This record gives sequence, C-alpha cells and structure tokens, in this order.
Amino acid sequence: MGSQVLQILRQGVWAALSGGWYQDPHQGAGVNALHLYLWLFLLGFPFTLYMALPSSMMIVAVYCPVIAALFIVLKMVNYRLHRALDEGEIVERNASERMDRGAKTEQSSVSEVMVHVGRQNYARGHVSFTEVVFFPVCFNEVQCLKCVYADKTSVHYSPVTTSHSCQSPEGKYSAIKTKYVSKERGGTDAENAHKTHVSSEGISKKRSTRRTSSTNSAKNRARVLSLDSGTVACLNDPNSLMAPGNIKQLTTSKSDLEAKEGEVLDELSLLGRASHLESVTRSRNSLPSQATFPEGEEQESASGGKSMTYQKYLALFYLLEQQDIDLSPDLQDHMQPQEEAAQKVKQYYRFWILPKLWISINFDRLTLLALFDRNREILENVLAVILAILVAFLGSVLLIEGFFKDIWVFQFCLVIASCQYSLLKSVQPDSSSPRHGHNRIIAYSRPVYFCLCCGLIWLLDYGSRNISTTRFRLYGMAFTNPLLLLSARDLVIVFTLCFPIVFFIGLLPQVNTFVMYLCEQLDIHVFGGNATTSLLAALYSFICSIVAVALLYGLCYGALKDSWDGQHIPVLFSIFCGLLVAISYHLSRQSSDPSVLFERLQSDLIVCIVIGILYFAIHVSTVFTVLQPILSYVLYALVGTVGFVTHYVLPQLRKQLPWHCFSHPLLKTKEYYQFEVRNAAHVMWFEKLHIWLLFVEKNVIYPLIVLNELSSSAKNIASPKKLDTELGALMITIAGLKLLRSSFSSPTCQYVTVIFTVLFFTFDYKSFTETMLLDLFFMSILFSKLWELFYKLRFVYTYIAPWQITWGSAFHAFAQPFAVPHSAMLFVQAAVSAFFSTPLNPFLGSAIFITSYARPLDDFLWVQIIIQIQSSAGSDDNNLNSIFYEHLTRSLQHSLCGDLLLGRWGNYSTGDCFILASDYLNALVHLIEIGNGLVTFQLRGLEFRGTYCQQREVEAITEGVEEDEGFCCCEPGHLPHMLSFNAAFGQRWLAWEVLVTKYVLEGYSITDNSAASMLQVFDLRKILTTYYVKGIIYYVTTSPKLEEWLANETMQEGLRLCTDRNYVDVDPTFNPNIDEDYDHRLAGISRESFCMIYLNWIEYCCSRREKPLDSSKESPLVTLCYGLCVLGRRALGTASHHMSSNLESFLYGLHALFKGDFRISSIRDEWIFADMELLRKVVVPGIRMSLKLHQDHFTSPDEYDDPSVLYEAITTHEENLVIAHEGDPAWRSAVLSNSPSLLALRHVMDDGTNEYKIIMLNKRYLSFRVIKVNKECVRGLWAGQQQELVFLRNRNPERGSIQNAKQALRNMINSSCDQPIGYPIYVSPLTTSYSDSHEQLKEILGGAISLGNIRNFIVSTWHRLRKGCGAGCNSGGNIEDSDVGGGASCTSNNATINESQSSVSQGGGNATTGQGPGAVQHPPVAAHPTALPAAHPPTHPSTLGKVKIQQSNNFVQV
Repeated sequence: MGSQVLQILRQGVWAALSGGWYQDPHQGAGVNALHLYLWLFLLGFPFTLYMALPSSMMIVAVYCPVIAALFIVLKMVNYRLHRALDEGEIVERNASERMDRGAKTEQSSVSEVMVHVGRQNYARGHVSFTEVVFFPVCFNEVQCLKCVYADKTSVHYSPVTTSHSCQSPEGKYSAIKTKYVSKERGGTDAENAHKTHVSSEGISKKRSTRRTSSTNSAKNRARVLSLDSGTVACLNDPNSLMAPGNIKQLTTSKSDLEAKEGEVLDELSLLGRASHLESVTRSRNSLPSQATFPEGEEQESASGGKSMTYQKYLALFYLLEQQDIDLSPDLQDHMQPQEEAAQKVKQYYRFWILPKLWISINFDRLTLLALFDRNREILENVLAVILAILVAFLGSVLLIEGFFKDIWVFQFCLVIASCQYSLLKSVQPDSSSPRHGHNRIIAYSRPVYFCLCCGLIWLLDYGSRNISTTRFRLYGMAFTNPLLLLSARDLVIVFTLCFPIVFFIGLLPQVNTFVMYLCEQLDIHVFGGNATTSLLAALYSFICSIVAVALLYGLCYGALKDSWDGQHIPVLFSIFCGLLVAISYHLSRQSSDPSVLFERLQSDLIVCIVIGILYFAIHVSTVFTVLQPILSYVLYALVGTVGFVTHYVLPQLRKQLPWHCFSHPLLKTKEYYQFEVRNAAHVMWFEKLHIWLLFVEKNVIYPLIVLNELSSSAKNIASPKKLDTELGALMITIAGLKLLRSSFSSPTCQYVTVIFTVLFFTFDYKSFTETMLLDLFFMSILFSKLWELFYKLRFVYTYIAPWQITWGSAFHAFAQPFAVPHSAMLFVQAAVSAFFSTPLNPFLGSAIFITSYARPLDDFLWVQIIIQIQSSAGSDDNNLNSIFYEHLTRSLQHSLCGDLLLGRWGNYSTGDCFILASDYLNALVHLIEIGNGLVTFQLRGLEFRGTYCQQREVEAITEGVEEDEGFCCCEPGHLPHMLSFNAAFGQRWLAWEVLVTKYVLEGYSITDNSAASMLQVFDLRKILTTYYVKGIIYYVTTSPKLEEWLANETMQEGLRLCTDRNYVDVDPTFNPNIDEDYDHRLAGISRESFCMIYLNWIEYCCSRREKPLDSSKESPLVTLCYGLCVLGRRALGTASHHMSSNLESFLYGLHALFKGDFRISSIRDEWIFADMELLRKVVVPGIRMSLKLHQDHFTSPDEYDDPSVLYEAITTHEENLVIAHEGDPAWRSAVLSNSPSLLALRHVMDDGTNEYKIIMLNKRYLSFRVIKVNKECVRGLWAGQQQELVFLRNRNPERGSIQNAKQALRNMINSSCDQPIGYPIYVSPLTTSYSDSHEQLKEILGGAISLGNIRNFIVSTWHRLRKGCGAGCNSGGNIEDSDVGGGASCTSNNATINESQSSVSQGGGNATTGQGPGAVQHPPVAAHPTALPAAHPPTHPSTLGKVKIQQSNNFVQV
C-alpha cells in the first residue's frame, strides 16, 4: 500500500504538476538526469531571457528558434532511433572481449562443471539434493558454467560466465570447491582443477526485435526449463564412458525415472538437444541468443602417450529472459566485481547516419521509451514541433506585453515548461485520461489549451483597447463593455497560471473529447440539436446546423430589409417561416450518423414540402397580426394545458407509485394483473390519448407559438435600438431554428419553459424583456441547466443522506465526517458542474464530491465491446448468456422508440438511463440521442448470477413496498390504496424509481435442467442411446443423398464385412447396460441383434420416403444403417474415453459429440471419410435430436414406441426446434432470427463447478420492470470509477466504491460501465430505433408518408376498385366470387400480393409484427454507428432453413 501511494504521489501528483517530469527509481541515473536538465532548461531559458533582455521582440527572436531547433533535433533523433530499433542491425559482443582485447588466446581450456544430482524421494514426492559431483570437462570454447538442478518436473539452470583472465584460475574456484565438493571426491578435486578461458566473437545479426538491457540489474531468480519425458537429458552410461561409478544420473519426474530407469544420454544426443534448444530459443522474437554451444574434446597426457580418462560431454542449456541474466544465489557470493562485469554481454545497434557511416547505439527500446515518448507517425512529430513553437511564441509574446509581473513571471514560465515537456514525455496516466495504458492524445492537451488561452487573452486585451462603445446590450448588460472584456481577460490569465492544478485535478478533457463536447453543447443549446455519438458525428451535426442557418439567414435578412408595417408582413418573411419549420422538422428527424442521410431525405421529402407549404399559407394569411394579442394568450394557455396533461398528469397516473403516495397505478394496463404475459402489450385508451396529445403539441402548437413570436418580434429585434439588421437576422434565424427543432425532438419540458417565460417577463420583469422570441431562446438554455442542477443536487443529497449513508471501506469511515464541512461548498460546486455539464462524482465512493472534466453525454463509450459467443468459449456461462442481451437489443430496436412515444417509459430526455429487470435479465439502457421519431440507445447487460452486492440491489428494485405499514417507529397501517408514511418517505430518497412493472417485450424464457440427474441411471442412458440410433436411422433415410451413398463403391468396400449376416462388432466400448441391441452371447453388437431391435423402425422410415427403397434385412440400406449406428456409438465411447459406465465420462463424451467433435479411432470406421456429409447431416443431428427425444420421454414414456408417433415428433422438432451447440454460429443466428424454440447442452465450469446443463429456450413475451435512474447519478458514478481505476490505480476487486448502495444502485451502475472500468457481459453497439418500425404506433398514426407508401396506397386502391367493378359486372355474383374468378390480371395481382405477404409472415415468424428481427420497415432501423448484423438463417438441418434473408445498406429483404 505504501509503495502504491508513493507511486501515485510521484507519477501522478508530481508529474501532473510538472507536466510529466518526475524522479523514476526504476530508471538509471542517466535517464533521470537527462529529464531533469531538459525540464530545467525549458523552465529557465525563457525566464532567463525575460530577466536578461529588454521586453522586446528580441526575446521572441531568440526563444522561438532555439525551441524549434531543440524539438526538431529531439523528435527527429527519437523517430530515427525507433526506426533503427525496428529495422536496424544488432551487434552482440562479450564484455571480456573489451577487457582482455589483444590478449593471446590459449588453444584449449578446462572448465569445471558442477552437477547437482538429485535423488528421488518417493515418500516426500520431490527431489532431495544429496551430493555434488565435480569432474573436468575439456572444451575448446566454454562460454558459461551452468549449475544444473534436477527436480520433479523440470531442470533448473543458473548461467555463470567464467573469468577470461589466464592468471591463477585455480585460486578463483577454490572457494567454490570447498563449498560444493562431496566427501567422496574431496581428495581428488584439486588434481582435476584446470584453467578456464573463454573467448567469444561478436556476432552481427539482422533483427527486428528489441533486447532488454541487463546492465543495472541485481536480481536473483531461478531459470526454469521444462522438459517433456521424451527429451529429458540423462547422463550416459558411466562404464562405457570410463567415468567414476558414483556419478548419478540426471533425472526428472518419478514417472520418467520408472520409464527410463538406467537410460543415459550419449554425446550426440546431448549436443543435438543443445543445438535444438539453441535454434528454438533464437527463433523467439524477444529473446535473442547470447550463448553458443561449442564443440570440445577432453585430453590427458600420461607416460608419453595420449589416453582418454573421461569421454564425457555435458550440454549447456540456458533460458534467456527479457530483463536479466543473473548468477545463481550460491555462486554469486563467490564472484568478484570484475567477474560480474565479465559476465555482461555488450550489445549495440547500428544507427546509420549515411549509407556507409554508422554509429553504435548502446541501449534498447525500453531505455529509449523511458527517455521520450514515441511518435509513430511523421505527422505526430510535425504536430508536436509546431505546438512547441506556438507555445514558445505565444508565451514570449505575452511576457513582453507585460501581462505578468513579479513571481507570476516564473509561474508562467513554469506553465510554458510543463506544456513543452509534455510533448516530449507526457503524464501517463493523466487524470483526464479515459483509458488504461499509454494515451498518445493526452500529450497534446496542455499545449493546445495553452495556445487557446493565450490567444483568448490577446484577443480580449485587443478588444478592450479598441472597442470603446457599448452598442449591443442584452438584458441591460453591455457585452462589448471594455471593463467586461478586461475582467474576462484577467480571469483567463488566472486560469492559465493555474494550469498545474487544473490538470492535476483533471478539469480539462483531452483534446478530441473537448472538441466533441464543444460541438455537442453548441449544437444542443444554440441550434436545438441532439446528443452525438462520436467526434465525427458531432462535427457532422454541427456543420449541418451551420449550413441550415446560412441558408435561412439570406431569406431572413432580405425580408428584414423589406418594408414592414403593423398589418403587413413581407411575403419573403412568410417564405422564410415556412422553410424554417420544414428544415427544423427535417433536422429533428436526422440522426447524427451521416450514412442514413439519403434515406431520411427520401422519407421526409414529401412531409417537409407539405409542412413548408402549410405553414407558409398560415403565416401569409396575416392571422398572426390580425388576431393579436388574443392569439398569443390562447396559444400560451393551450400549450400549458396540453403540456401539463401530457407530460405530468398522465405519466404520474401511469407510474407504479403515483406521486409516491398511491400503492398502485391509477391507470393500469391490461397486463397489470396477468401473472404470465402471453401476447403483445394491448394499446390502452390513455396511450392513444397520450400519442395524439403529443402529436398535436409538437407538430401544431409549438410551431404556431414560434411563428407567432417571429411575426411579433422580428422587426423589433432587427431595429437599430436592438441588434440591427445584420445581427438581428442571425439571432432570429438561430432562435427560431433552436425553438422549433427542440420542440420537435424533445417536447417534454418545453411547456414549463414557455409558461415560466411568459409569466416572468409579463408580470414580474416586463421592463427587462428582449422580445418574447429571444426570451424563450435564452430561458430554454437556462432551464436546461437548471434541470441538470436539480438532478445533480437530488443525486448528492440522496447519496449522502445520514440515515442511508454507506460505509463501503475503511476510507469511507475516514472521509464521511469530512463531508459535513464539504457540503457548504457543495451547492456552488454543483452549480458550476451544471453550467459546464460535467459529472459530479463521489471521490472513491465516499460522501465527498468533486467535479470531473467536461465530457459529452456518451463519453463513457471508450471501447465498443460486443461480448458474443466464441467458438472456444464453451465453459463461460456469462459469455453464453450474452446472446440473450443481444436478442433483447434487437427487440428494443423495433419497439423502443414507439413505446417511448406511447408513454410506456414515462418522461424521457437525452442521456436518461433505465434498468430493465426480469427474472434473470438485468440490463441498463442508456438513451443517447433522441430525435423526432428516432432514439439511439445502448444496452449493457449484467451477469445473470451477479455478486452479493448486485443481488441486494436487484432485490431492492424488485421488491414491493405496498405491504409496508410503518409510521416512524410504529406500524399503525395505511389507508386503502395508499403507501404508508415510511414507504412514501423512503421512495422520495432514492436516486431511482419504478415506472412500470409489466413492460412487455419479446424474448426467450430460459429453462435449464441438470443432465447428470437425467442420465444418472443406466436405464436412462440406454434410452438416450436408443434414440441416438433411431435418430441416425431417421436422418439417413430422409436424406436426399441416400441413393448416392448406397451406390458409393468406397462405402460398399468399407462396409463389406458388415454385409455378413453373422457379423458382430465386439468393440469393448459397447456396453450391455446402455446398448439395447447388445448381443450377450457374442459379446458385441451383431447385425442380427441390430435388426431385431431397429429393423421395424428402418422399414417405417423408408416407407415414408417419396421413392421407397429396399429395406429388407439383407438390403444395402440396413447395412448402411448398421455401420452408421455402430460408428456413432463407437465415437461416443471414444469421446467418453471408453468409460461409458462412468457418468462423468459419459456426459463428457455426449457433450463432445453434441458439439460435433467426432474422433474416428477405428480402422473399421474409416469408410466414413468417403463422404463427410454423413457425419454432418446424419450422425450429428442424430445425437442432438436424441437429447430432445430423451426429454420428451419423461412426459410420455411409452408414446414413442409407436414408429409413426416418433417419426412425426422428429419431423415436428425439425421444423420448430433448433438444436445446436451454443458455440455454433447457427445457435446465434437462430436466436436472432426469433426461432420459436431452441435446445442446447451446456458445459459449465465456473467457481469450482463442473456440470452439464440442458438449456431449453422458448420464445414468448417477457414481463420487465422499468426502473428510471437519475442520469447524473450514472454519470457521476462512472466518472468516479474512471478516476479511481485509471488515475489512482486502485486494483482492489472489493473496493468500497462498488459496494452495494441501494439508494443509488451503485454496484449495478458501476458494473454496467464499459470495460475495463466495469464488467458487463454484453455491451451493444449504438443502436437506433425508429418509430416507423412500431406496428401499434403505425395503426394509430398511420405509416410514414413516403413515395413508396403513396405508390402502394394508389395500387391497392386501384385493385379494390377493379374488384368492385368486377363484382358489379357479374350478375348474381358478389365480391367474394369475383376474387376467385374476376379476371386473369386481377387474379395474378392478388396472388402476387398474397405471396408477398405470406413470405414476410414466414420470414418474421411473428404474426403480430409481420417481420423478422432483421427486417426493417421504412425508414430503416439502423444500428448506429455500427449496425447490428442481420440474422442469417441457420445452416444446420435441425435449424431454420426455409427463410432466405438478404441485407443491403441497412435494409433487410425477406
């Protein structure tokens, strides 16, 4: 804990204050010294110039070129060095070559190798090191002395490099001999000691990988090389090598000793193994070799002749690591400092300056990265140099202009140094960095913000000195007042001087986040836009708004230049008003995704034309001038009444706890009292009332109010007393666009703004009004900030309420008391946070709140993670369950926007968060972008079996409070249909509320049964095996390739033995307990016993074929069925490891076959390779279908004895049931295709459990509880988790900030954040739902008015007319008769229409919607920015195969 705090203080706090410089104890003195001197230079150079030179441009002329040259050189050298490390040459040379360079090398040398011989201690189960043996080995070149340890499973090596000095080597090893020589060899080791000399030549290799230097390392660690039993190095036979008999063998595990007792390794095997290990090691990218394996020989002269005393070679194995190569602890004590230096291996890189000129680089990539940050692209380096020069130029200009005096000059130079140093070595991680790891963008934050602030300081100062008039006033305030500009300049100066503190706290986001935030805020509050989903989307939406204003500005300016009088408004202004309404309508329906622009233009073309003409006609009729002021009062009263009823009364009456006083909704849906919902939600009368009131409010009332204010205020705004014509036309255009666009997109709170503005400026402060149009414009901005402040204060006071404050950790016990004095400034902090739309997050989950940096509404989407089923993820329960959240996302994609408009989720606005909770699904739905008829959302699915904290919070949102009878400390009860006092009080102190308890959505019910309990006894396994065999027979007889298989000569040859009527397969895997046709007399499965059991079934299946085949006992069909059934059961036994009698092994084999993992282990089954379709289309479906038939056996044990019943059951399951493994793509496709039923066998290995489950899915309508969460609570908790995990590096999985807090749902919200901050099992892409895809809404309001729909309406009307005419022309006939015989063309058209409708109904599988999950009505339902993939039909024979779905450009055709 202490080291972590020091690391945070050093690398977090101090580095954030200095701009990136800090003393790094993990780096050498050279690196830290370079950083220090460079930082001191950047700090002291401008300060010295300012103090030494006069305040003139001379400072700029000296300072800027020096900084430019410095950064150009550093960036260029850094870039070239990284390129050299990527593509350059690496040269390795032993350190002793430098020490003894020029010394004469001896021809041979002798080295002693110590071998620790291990004896197996079987009682203790490990190796005991009992003795050490020395023997001399003569090599020509010896690089290192290795201490070899043998233990139970691996061989340990500690590399040692011997000294290269030729003087007294005996004395060098005397201490080693004294310590390690055993008693038996103690008297002879002195005679066997020889000199050691090692010389190695530098080897130049072309490498593309890096090598970590180990120069300053002093760690001791064991080197482990794991060897398998087939390649263990053992010593050779002592007798054959004339070695001492007491030399022990080098052994490994006990099993290897038993298998290779007495086996030794000869010379060639040792050297071959060493060479192989060297080649393998050299192939590793990050571990270049430093050792060679020389060949050597042993010689000894005696009596004038040469005789071999020992002929023994030891292989010198090694294991190189990336960081260090150290001595073993035993040998390191005896090594001298010069010997430690001798073991180092010198390496350097060739840095080419010219084609034939290079210099050596004596460090690696890690050292270079420790020096400076890497800029991978040339553009990044250029940008860094430009920013450094801009910082120097602007900073020096402000210095010579005299904006800073005394100590503030030094502080400003410190800010300059921190901005420039961050371009060389940035703060990692920064307090505003949204992700782990190195963030390249964060390095540009300080210099960019510095340039912006300096430019703003200069502009404000220039404006204060050159503007002397106060021409433009707004609400009595002159925005061009020089004093105001000077005050703003001084404020920016103070903010710039506080840069170290600002960046340490993390008040400013990184540059791309700031640009997105700025564009989004301007688009929402100035132009009435929506939230955006990415930086490009924000820029696109902002540019669209600018273009719209530019197009409308010309018309408005021309109209204002025309003549006006009290009863006449220019026609050009009426045209402007009509276009303003039409363009605002189109922009409100436009998503921030530019890819759907063309589709929306097509969809809105006719509607926009109609709207423009209609409102032009209304405005040109002078109704807004003749009916004044009565019309204004009527419109205000109307908007107040309709808005109050639509957005307050109806939602409160439909809530689960209306006004937190009643115990049940006052307006109930039809499904409220249903225990299990079986159909789609019924449309109630109050839902129809809500949608019609909403339609009238945003399409009629608000446009009339805006046009009314435009007509009455335009001339006044453009007068010289106000804003003049040029600026007035701009303000009129912007205000009108903003009010209309926001009323179309989000009319929820508009009525409050309108009523308050009218009352405030009519009765309270009438003299301060700036015309009602501008009043509404500015009050709409103010009210959006006030609503945000309201949500923030509600979250804070709910979170820190004394009676429900949480104590998640020891830090909370320390921090909570300090929240009392902190609350005095909490209101001010919340107000500032609301003004800048920044999250207000609890620090480490405590009651102390701090303001985070400004960010857009969806800034928490750092990594778009879609956790989907992978082919190898069979044991991850959460990964398999994520498919249900993906299906839920698909369902919401079609219904969410329509349900929101019907009021089923209550009031909503941009950024709102809802929790959908059912029996097992708990998902957070984040509304990101809300437009007129569209909603962009993201779903985050939580674990099915969550943590303890999650379960407590799930209980809090699912339990009812109707039965609470408490009143303070007693329980007097409550009034009928009302909540008790305690329940009503508690509901008001929650950051969430239950809106609906019976929200109906299409999904899957999940049923899981233990496979072990269903197959526990042998009789149940025998039933499964029987159905397995019958399933194989069914699929082979119904296959269209049956005749081809019967005529296949290869198969006939493979099955030739099976044609014998006396043939019997006596494979030991067959078991009489589970094989019904097992022949006890022959101890196997004979053809005769097989026919006795299954011939009747074969004959029946063959009779159901369109073209019956010969199914007699001796027929080839029976032979094929017999061979396939024997093969299938043998494959099951092989997968079960031939232990079918064991339940666990049987389940393992069953699961392997269910996945399609078949192992053909017998030569008698190799005939199957003639056509692998037999496995894919016959055996695999057979094992899968047997599992379903086995389940049906429990409900009707004897029903399937009848072949016809069994055949019909399999056929029905084939059509309605998808049976596949959950890792199979067919499973995912079937789920997303809304298949009615699915079945799978799941192997769960989690938390020590190892079980098999049979998963059954049935599509039906699910009932969800909809819980609305305070959106500022979500933003604050997510921001707090980001700061704690990324900046403060808290890795505690049980940290206090994620403990359960029922009043704020802290655990559920934090766990739903994107990884790695949270841990959801599924995060959907940004998905857009359109109202036109909601069938119930289309029945109320009608479909979209588009060219295609108009054409279809005309064609259908024409067909009805023709049918009516045909019925009138037929004497004695009627319309129904004419439908059958009313003409060829009419019949053809009707057939075409009916066929089209039939295909759509079949593709969707849903009679209510008439469309499949991927089918999208006009306008298209598109996922944004990444569309959800279209559901493809499964290719498995037991899955859907009759629907062809084709996707193109977000349209899905069925």
